[in-house]
Amino acid sequence: MAVKPQKDISPNQMSFDFNANSAGSETSVLEETTAESETETKSKKSKKTAQQASKPRQSEDEAPKESPGRQKGAATAETMAAKQRDISVSEFFAKNRHLLGFDNPRKALLTAIKEAVDNSLDACEEAKILADITVSIKQLTEKKFTITVKDNGPGIVPKQVPNVFARLLYGSKFHSLKMSRGQQGIGISAAGMYGLLTTGEPVQIISRTDKNKKAYHCHVQIDTAKNKPLITHDEDCDFDLPTGTQVTITLEGKYQKGKQSVDEYLAQTAMANPHATVIYNAPDGQRYEYLRQTNQMPFIPVEIKPHPYGVELGLLFKMARETPVKHLTQFLQTDFSRISPKVAEEICKKAGISKNAKPADLTLKDVEAIHNAINETKIMAPPVNCIGPIGENELEKGLKRVVEADFYAVCTRKPDVYRGNPFLIEAAIAYGFKTEQDENSDDPDKLPQLELKRFANRVPLLYQQSACAIHKAVVETNWRNYSLSQSRGALPMGPIVLMIHMASVWVPFTSESKEAIAHYPEIIKEIKLAIQECGRLLGMYLRKQKRIKQEMQKRGYIETYLPFIGEALKEILILKDDQVKTIVSRLKEVLEKTRQI
Repeated sequence: MAVKPQKDISPNQMSFDFNANSAGSETSVLEETTAESETETKSKKSKKTAQQASKPRQSEDEAPKESPGRQKGAATAETMAAKQRDISVSEFFAKNRHLLGFDNPRKALLTAIKEAVDNSLDACEEAKILADITVSIKQLTEKKFTITVKDNGPGIVPKQVPNVFARLLYGSKFHSLKMSRGQQGIGISAAGMYGLLTTGEPVQIISRTDKNKKAYHCHVQIDTAKNKPLITHDEDCDFDLPTGTQVTITLEGKYQKGKQSVDEYLAQTAMANPHATVIYNAPDGQRYEYLRQTNQMPFIPVEIKPHPYGVELGLLFKMARETPVKHLTQFLQTDFSRISPKVAEEICKKAGISKNAKPADLTLKDVEAIHNAINETKIMAPPVNCIGPIGENELEKGLKRVVEADFYAVCTRKPDVYRGNPFLIEAAIAYGFKTEQDENSDDPDKLPQLELKRFANRVPLLYQQSACAIHKAVVETNWRNYSLSQSRGALPMGPIVLMIHMASVWVPFTSESKEAIAHYPEIIKEIKLAIQECGRLLGMYLRKQKRIKQEMQKRGYIETYLPFIGEALKEILILKDDQVKTIVSRLKEVLEKTRQI
């Protein structure tokens, strides 16, 4: 028996064949009913022909009338299809720049400097160089500013400079699971795009990678239609550092001191990065120097593989199809962290799939079974060498660098996990500081509200405080346990600065502008525990201060009334002056011994 050659059937072909078979199966039924109704149909047609003969015949050239619902000149499917086209990511963010933190001129100035400084710190740390960063702002007109950020990092290879500064979603950290300030490959390119949109001027970059070579100088701007860089000028030039990078952006902005300002951002950056020197030349002519507090480099995080608990079904399916390995157990061990041969075999057994199955041949149903088996299997927490805490000693030094206070308490929690991503929380409290507003206040007894400093991967978060998980954790903490007054649903009152730092391989920001941390229960729980550790130390300090104050007050009473007691004894017992002094001295000594500070 001859066998017909088989071939793949596309979904369209299968649909077509199914419809054809359905039509063929109905043919016999139609043939039976057609014979019965043929006579009746002929009689109806003859009557209809007679009726139409009496009516005037419509011209063949006359066009059919449009449906009542369609108006003349309305769009058709064809005209709408002609207008559809791809949207460049650059075009999208150019129209929606508020998503990246360029909501208004004041915030735009801050965001542009933040992105440049973050890049400088990341580059220096990766190259194991103690960072020296200089930030300068020059005001050209009322609304026009030029910002320049210079660092002593390793520099950027000339070939990569245009893509780094004028191409969105281009970078080295998006797919890397280790702690870093930048994540998305958007920031500095978005700052340059904002400058181009508001002033029409390109980004100017000077970069030097070798002290024996000249620096590379170029002007680049982003082509928003194609999301590609355009080089308008390039040359070799001199540079005053052996290696490093300098970026200059002209943009529309607004300079204003106070909270959520460039000044505040740089002060907090110095607080979270005690190993770096930050020099800031403000547009009003003032110069601020935040010199490094330690010569020890921070811990350099190591890249890790994704933890299976944090991988969703669709991503797992994609990874299985793209892996080069041939066996399922090998795929689980090599592409994920914390999966041993024994755990890999246990997952395969629970999923009901052979351990020698080829990952690329797995169906979606197979992958779903593996995904469910992973969640049912006990797997070690991911390694924590991918995140680097500031450290308790450095954290205290950084806080003292900016805030002068009477008492400090710091805490670094052990790492924890959310959605398979390791993270770590640090907290620091400074109590008893005074601001210029407090010194000029008419009511010295009025308590200020706690100042909350939020950080993610050593980067200050200045906006959307109430939307952040850190703020939620602080508000939900019972500060009355630590001798502080607090209204319901509000921050506590007192001369306190509270610093909270979250370090993670992937910080769950609520938007692309990276201004607030999402409300994951695991994160909020760890923040509360860190606050409680510092809070207990603060409570002990405040209770001790209260006892000292009460003791000093009682001592004041003793010193005030003892001379009168001595005079009374002198009159009653007819004592000499030397005897009175001895009695008063002994009485004071006895009374003070009964008091304990």
